[in-house]
Amino acid sequence: MKPLPRLSRSWIAAYAVVVALGAVLRLVGLSSPHALAFDETYYAKDAWALIHSGFERSWSQDADKLWLAGSDAGMQPDGAFVVHPPLGKWLIGLGLAVFGMQDALGWRIVPALAGSVTVLLLAVTARRLFRSNVWGLVAGLLLAIDGMHLVMSRVALLDVFLALFLLAAFWALLRDRDRADAGAAGPAWRPWRIAAGVFLGLALGVKWSALSFIAVFGLMTVLWDLERRRRLGQPRPVLRTAAADVPSALWQTVAVALPVYLATWLGWILTSGGWGRQVAAQSGSSAPLPDWLVSLWQYHTSAYGFHQGLSAEHPYSANAFTWLFQGRPTSFYYQEHAAGQNGCTAAKCSAAITDLGNPVIWWAAALSLVVVLLAWALRRDWRAGAALSGLAAGLLPWFAFPNRTMFTFYAVSFEPWLILCLVYALAFAVARSRTRAQRRGWALAAGALVLTAAAVSVWFWPLWTGQTIDYAEWRRHMWFDSWI
Repeated sequence: MKPLPRLSRSWIAAYAVVVALGAVLRLVGLSSPHALAFDETYYAKDAWALIHSGFERSWSQDADKLWLAGSDAGMQPDGAFVVHPPLGKWLIGLGLAVFGMQDALGWRIVPALAGSVTVLLLAVTARRLFRSNVWGLVAGLLLAIDGMHLVMSRVALLDVFLALFLLAAFWALLRDRDRADAGAAGPAWRPWRIAAGVFLGLALGVKWSALSFIAVFGLMTVLWDLERRRRLGQPRPVLRTAAADVPSALWQTVAVALPVYLATWLGWILTSGGWGRQVAAQSGSSAPLPDWLVSLWQYHTSAYGFHQGLSAEHPYSANAFTWLFQGRPTSFYYQEHAAGQNGCTAAKCSAAITDLGNPVIWWAAALSLVVVLLAWALRRDWRAGAALSGLAAGLLPWFAFPNRTMFTFYAVSFEPWLILCLVYALAFAVARSRTRAQRRGWALAAGALVLTAAAVSVWFWPLWTGQTIDYAEWRRHMWFDSWI
């Protein structure tokens, strides 16, 4: 096992600069626009209800107008049926509890902080995966400047929390692999794998789409154990390996994740007014289980039914086949202003928040998948498989639901792994160079890619942050009609 490179003061400073850049981009001007952008109208108000009642509540039809005026008078006493678990909204509520609802900072601050932490986490994850300070820094920088992750960090939606907890679980599994390779982890006590189970439970408490990651990561850690035995000259038949490794992997991930997930529902469990909370008591359920558990199961079956039947038309719905190429980004906010309004100095201006990934990063990453897939299939490079794991878990399941309403921003859950794939391809090209000149050439190409991506991010910055710009300028940013 190649040791991790030493982090000198210079490298620590470089990583700190990248993380600080990511934080500044996510925090500056966070209060603007003072609006409920896209699904903020649901999650910000759900968050407010949770921190005041312990469960989501219904809101009146004029609630948005009242909310933006700094009033929660639109909140109704009855519980609301919501289809996502509560943890992400609890986290949004932390910001509201500190800063209040009078300023958009209150409902956006915690997502912005979560996005900033994710930049750091990807940097240290890539450093560990590739055993390189340089490639760890590159991975963190690419995430710091990417538009999709930037936008999702600047609005009060759930997906940035999902990405954070999933990446934390992956990082913990890498730590577990390193300990096991060093002989410091026994089969029954794998603390880092247990930590991964905790993070996976938290991810599930944000969105159920974490289920596919639990399955893929569980399989991945078992395959890593199988590979380790073969490397050490201790091969086992597949069935014996499964009998020895699968049970411990299950209890250290799934069995840990489930109670953590249940804990995210404590507000609903410990109060009585949540939607469906009294179903078991009112129906006189004879099941030998607590009423709250029976009611919670009924809630979950109702939410699952909603997700299965979600096929309503939406102008910004986007099939999963288009996500990698940013075929139909989501417009979170758009306003036109006349001359003299909101700082408009042209005849007509636009202010937009468009969840568009940096085209250089996303298109290059999509092309890099060819290299990564070949490296995994032909060279059996576990790092390539690890980089592909989150992409497979986050993207492939959506192809099974072609008629379901879905949006491009769902891709932020697997974006860290997409960037890992791009960095893998760059690192592979540099490492496989036969001459010093080739190595220098590929290193310069990688640097040029990063610099070009940074320039493109500067270009798209107004469309990611709701800046008021000339309408003609906004139109020049719309490279394709499908982006409008």
